Amino acid sequence: MNDNLLDVPVLLLSAARALVDGIDAGVRARGFTDVRPAHGFAFARLSGTGATVVQLAEHLDVSKQAASQMVDDLVRKGYVERHPHPDDARAKLIRLTPKGTACTRAAEDAAAEVLAPWAARLGPQRLAALRSDLAGLSTPGRLRPTW
Repeated sequence: MNDNLLDVPVLLLSAARALVDGIDAGVRARGFTDVRPAHGFAFARLSGTGATVVQLAEHLDVSKQAASQMVDDLVRKGYVERHPHPDDARAKLIRLTPKGTACTRAAEDAAAEVLAPWAARLGPQRLAALRSDLAGLSTPGRLRPTW
């Protein structure tokens, strides 16, 4: 491996951690103190039409039991609700409540605050190039929180 590449994993992971930590701090500052970053990864999958526990587990790359425990916790906290699934009587569709949607919006606002200095430092052209490069390198789909 080229010695110039050895620091790339550390730099990418450090930037990702700074982003997640910044979003988490912004979400907490907006009054959502009972959620953690892993919940945000779940909210990303549940926003819009919702998902089943199985789909959420696949998205988070966790067991069905772990996803079910997270859903139970989020139901108790008022962030999500279980609804009958329109196509499968055995499954429940998990959807964000208004509180869950508000938390998601708080996370989006916090992300914008965290990313603004990055954009200012890079400038529009380098930011566009970085976005394009990361889009080409990333695999769409699952977002597994690592902390």
